Amino acid sequence: AHDALRAQWQLLAEDERLAYFKLITGSFRVGVSRLQVTQALAAIGGLDPKRVAQRIMGYTAIGRQPTAADYLALIAPEHGDELAPHTGGQPYPFFLAHALTTPVETFDASLGAPAAWQVEWKWDGIRAQLVKRAGQVWLWSRGEELVTDRFPELARLGEALPDGTVIDGEVVVWQPAGDGACARARPFAELQKRIGRKTLGPKLLRDLPVVLLGYDLLEQSGRDLRAEPQHVRRTQLDALVAELNHPQLVPSAVLQADSWEAFAQLREQARARGVEGLMLKAREAHYGVGRTRDVGTWWKWKLDPFSVDAVLIYAQRGHGRRASLYTDYTFAVWDTPPEAAERKLVPFAKAYSGLTDAEIRRVDAVIRKTTTETFGPVRSVTPTLVFELGFEGIGRSPRHKSGIAVRFPRMLRWREDKPIDQADTLQTLEDLLPR
Repeated sequence: AHDALRAQWQLLAEDERLAYFKLITGSFRVGVSRLQVTQALAAIGGLDPKRVAQRIMGYTAIGRQPTAADYLALIAPEHGDELAPHTGGQPYPFFLAHALTTPVETFDASLGAPAAWQVEWKWDGIRAQLVKRAGQVWLWSRGEELVTDRFPELARLGEALPDGTVIDGEVVVWQPAGDGACARARPFAELQKRIGRKTLGPKLLRDLPVVLLGYDLLEQSGRDLRAEPQHVRRTQLDALVAELNHPQLVPSAVLQADSWEAFAQLREQARARGVEGLMLKAREAHYGVGRTRDVGTWWKWKLDPFSVDAVLIYAQRGHGRRASLYTDYTFAVWDTPPEAAERKLVPFAKAYSGLTDAEIRRVDAVIRKTTTETFGPVRSVTPTLVFELGFEGIGRSPRHKSGIAVRFPRMLRWREDKPIDQADTLQTLEDLLPR
């Protein structure tokens, strides 16, 4: 076998050897971003990357493996039909926001006056496009999953829309106004109950009603509106919402303030309102593709994440270029305060992002030295390492041993200064739960 491999190696060109050995070892995956894939396909086909991004929407969401013909269609020369009004249920590539992390004191210099921006709440739901064409309705998530059947009330909303309409918005579980309380979005954990069910019974639909919080109009009467300024698209959306007057279509409120400091005060109310922060959209911006800045900018001005200090207790190998290193970790907190006689570590989150390559190599070395047992791909380690974990949301979960689930956990820093007995407790997590 060794001789055969050596002989084959000698026959291959230098640029073929990597692919050859990845194929025979069954590890062909190499991590690349969606943007890199889009740019590479555009370069191969001599196309505008925005055209490839449009074509690739829904490419793997068609219930079958893409074929060679599908691939060739991705990189084929542009044809006249693509310049005509859109047909079928294909959504537009989502325009994504950049994170805004600079101090508010710099906003006047970097962003200009607030009057140049459309400011909204950053909702904590599922980003989606509702498409109505030729009498049919499609609801697409940002992850390019067709989710129409998961939200039948939004399918009915789509049926009420005029043909040739595409709305960009957020799917949330909605609490209507009543008993002196304002209408508001309910926690994301309640939306997850809708997502995770195979069947949607009448009680679930009644207890967890969803709406589409509309914040952009991308197509109207079959005409692509993305090149229109943000404020024009918003005016047209508001007119459509008013004309339709449908309970499942709620406009995302445009917030008003005279200064960035006043908007900062509004942002501090976000967590109490069940939202993640503020969205800033340039009033003159077009609707771009992905996280671009060539036609305008959206900024997400989020609250600082929740954070706790947690202990690393399990580790698993990563993927792609990290396949040889232990990079995926399970973290735990103590079940009782430091003064308790017997304390146990209770797992509550997994995370794999946030460390530098140098830190990953150091942690990997510690994991290999402190492994106590292995089960499948996972190593159990002697607890010695403490990390500050950040996360965007927290809720109760009977499916987890800790009784708590967190959203988007990642490592903020390695707490080399902190011994494990000073890590946080379950009570710390309990105190962060929404009231």
